[in-house]
Amino acid sequence: MLLEDVTEKKQLPAFDVFKLSIQYLVNHLLDVLKNQGNVVRHNEVRWVLTVPAIWTDRAKKFMRACAEAAGIPKDNLFLALEPETASIFCQYLSTEKLKGSEPGFTMTSEGTEYMVVDLGGGTADITVHKKVANGQLKEKHRAIGNDCGGTSIDKRFFEVFEEIFGNTIINLLKKECPLAYLDLVREFESQKRAVETSNKTKVTMAIPFVALDEMCQKSLQKNLKSLLENSPYSKEIMLTKGGKIRISVDFFKMFFMPSIEGVISLMREIFRNKSLKNVAHVLIVGGFSECKLMQDAVRNAFPDQRIINPNEAGLSVLKGAVLFGHKPDYIQSRVMRCSYGVKTNLPWNEKKYDRKHYVLMDGEERCDDIFSLIVEKNESVEAGMIVKKSFFTPFKNQVSMDIMVYVSEEATPGYVDDDTCYLLCKPTITFIDTCKDRRWVDVEFVLGNTEIDLKAHDRNSGKAISAKFNLI
Repeated sequence: MLLEDVTEKKQLPAFDVFKLSIQYLVNHLLDVLKNQGNVVRHNEVRWVLTVPAIWTDRAKKFMRACAEAAGIPKDNLFLALEPETASIFCQYLSTEKLKGSEPGFTMTSEGTEYMVVDLGGGTADITVHKKVANGQLKEKHRAIGNDCGGTSIDKRFFEVFEEIFGNTIINLLKKECPLAYLDLVREFESQKRAVETSNKTKVTMAIPFVALDEMCQKSLQKNLKSLLENSPYSKEIMLTKGGKIRISVDFFKMFFMPSIEGVISLMREIFRNKSLKNVAHVLIVGGFSECKLMQDAVRNAFPDQRIINPNEAGLSVLKGAVLFGHKPDYIQSRVMRCSYGVKTNLPWNEKKYDRKHYVLMDGEERCDDIFSLIVEKNESVEAGMIVKKSFFTPFKNQVSMDIMVYVSEEATPGYVDDDTCYLLCKPTITFIDTCKDRRWVDVEFVLGNTEIDLKAHDRNSGKAISAKFNLI
């Protein structure tokens, strides 16, 4: 996959973009420590990379590969889920720093249940946690979410901008004046965080007036002022004498509504679960949670719940990631977001199986493409839980064998070619030596952590076998 810069003149593989970004952050930290007189090597640090909880296993493995290519040793790298690290951070906050909580409330009391709403830039991640023994947390509902984070508001703002000035002008600004375009993005970001529900005045925004006006006159033969005055939004957006734009607050708030409605819809979906009737508190964290519009909308939508927005909500994921790095087993169990299984075949049964999956193997009638379940969607799984599967090599003298691991949105799919299934990976089992006979391989799937993993053993020798994940 290739990524373009805003000028659309340069392209780079997505892998390189993420690798170089992580590499810069790593080197920056090590340089800062070095300047302070602390020479630290890569393998002396436990690195924690946070990712949205709704990301797929492919996305997580991709980010891990990028981080390892950036110089982080494999064994020193941990992936953490963003709503989890934010939840961990809030375990260490006093009642005074949990804005919205009742006097005396503490998140550290065993049995406390609360919803975590992590509102970042790109995504919204929502899950439910319960405080259990040994200071750990238990996930009560699988993480759900979508792309209704803070940047979705930026997208709607620029859609209006394009309606007024046209796609040509916006593209010219990106290509010819990328710094001016970046300033416009930053200005909107600043105003977006500042707007409040009680604010009855207009929102005044700085824009790259000179650059935009020149582009409008050159490409459209009209100046910026006339384009604004003749646009469908002339009553909501006006030009000031100082070359800024003034937007009516009610219109500005409309940029937020789809994102707010999306978040509230996800929260309602979880609250419909009868097993979560004891959830009386909602913890909203992440940069977008600092928006007063979002806070008030959530409080109005859920008057029976306590809506808690901690101090430093925008840094809760980052600070919680540091705590997670010191204690990676903070989460006792997680709820599976999908079903995992392996492709297998079984003796043919005319009454049980679909005829299209009928095959002959070494003269024996079999049913192929069966989804053999490893773990079921919505199943609560202890962190590090092991599920064992055994495989028989199809041929003699094999030096390696591929296992087909599939994922499904359905709880119990029948076949791997069902519409709900897709191939996640083909772990390659490499044998230490060849065997004149077919052999049994015992595979352990390690579940319940932030990443799925596996281990393999040769049954005859009992020796561990190399097992490498090959994502599709």
